[in-house]
Amino acid sequence: MEHITLSLVDLNLLVRKSIRSCLPDTYWVYAEISDVKVNYSGHCYLEFIQKSPKSDALIAKARGIIWKSTYDRLKAFFEKSTGMSFTAGINVLVNVSVDFHELYGYSLTVLDIDPTYTLGDIARRRKEIINRLEQEGVLTLNKELILPELAQRIAVISSATAAGFGDFCNQLEHNTFGFRFFYRLFPAVMQGDKVESSIIEALNRINDERDEWDVVVIIRGGGATSDLSGFDTYELAANCAQFPLPIITGIGHERDDTVIDFVAHTRVKTPTATAEFLINHLHETAVRLEEFVLFFQKNVPMILAKEEEKLKQWQIRLPSKVQMCLQTETFRLERIVERLQQQWATRYVHESHRLELMLHQLNMNSPERLLEKGYSMTLKDGKIVTDASMLQVGDEVITKVAKGEFKSKVI
Repeated sequence: MEHITLSLVDLNLLVRKSIRSCLPDTYWVYAEISDVKVNYSGHCYLEFIQKSPKSDALIAKARGIIWKSTYDRLKAFFEKSTGMSFTAGINVLVNVSVDFHELYGYSLTVLDIDPTYTLGDIARRRKEIINRLEQEGVLTLNKELILPELAQRIAVISSATAAGFGDFCNQLEHNTFGFRFFYRLFPAVMQGDKVESSIIEALNRINDERDEWDVVVIIRGGGATSDLSGFDTYELAANCAQFPLPIITGIGHERDDTVIDFVAHTRVKTPTATAEFLINHLHETAVRLEEFVLFFQKNVPMILAKEEEKLKQWQIRLPSKVQMCLQTETFRLERIVERLQQQWATRYVHESHRLELMLHQLNMNSPERLLEKGYSMTLKDGKIVTDASMLQVGDEVITKVAKGEFKSKVI
């Protein structure tokens, strides 16, 4: 058998020719972008991946490229349409041509992109998380908590260097009402792949001393939609939904709500708006307290005067009322005594009559009465004989009759 010998270049050129012949068209492909790099020439190099929905393991991977002239146009179009940065970690639907280079191998050249797919994928993932929390019965737990009237002790989760945190503190400290707030920062990463773990860690630290705080605030300044993807995870949403203190979010993004915005007790738009919400809440409490004070100042003297007048009236009426009550009770007592006497007399007569009947019956059935009727009693050794078998021949017995007794001998 004759072997065909090719150089590697020749083989790769053959592969390239075959791919172009078999796959001459462009294709719409959906995948996740795992890496994005732009070189000095402005060309964008990508890595597309696909994961198993069951195990999250990689099942496919391919290199991609967007030439500079196309990349500038697609990037601007995508970010304007979605409000997101074109970056790693997002799912995209791209129009590609399939190519094979003899030196760089298999790759996909991106020609177009559909931003609506990415938006739909984000919305779908958010909906899946929300539905799962609802099925588990925890979706609205934090919303059902009561925000304290005096919410002045505030645990803040934010980045220490974030401008939004500075705006929040400045707004609280310089409020027009002069209210005092006591807050402490629990630092957390607010962008990137560590958002979920760092915020959960901050929540755990707050929970360890939850009796010292009235409310938790999670704040972050504005940014691209993709920068907020760390706030759209199940674990973070579940922790926030079940947290024992009310959570207020001010993520600082006007376009969309994140999942933790959806489960939090209260959602406001920005860190500054979060501070304003707390200030206004405390102001409403102060207004209600002032209304109570005014009410007491105005109405308590009037109430006291009315009650004093009532007391005087009772002091006047009390002696006659007491006398009337005494007379009523005296009369009632007399009636009770009279009824008791009548009932006792009736009962006495009844019981006396019953006793006489019993004595009569007893007399009628006494042994003496029976003897008078002609009956007799026979005794042996002092015991009444009731059975002839008790006697033997020769025994002496005494027989009692109504008048006297006599002795006999059994024969």
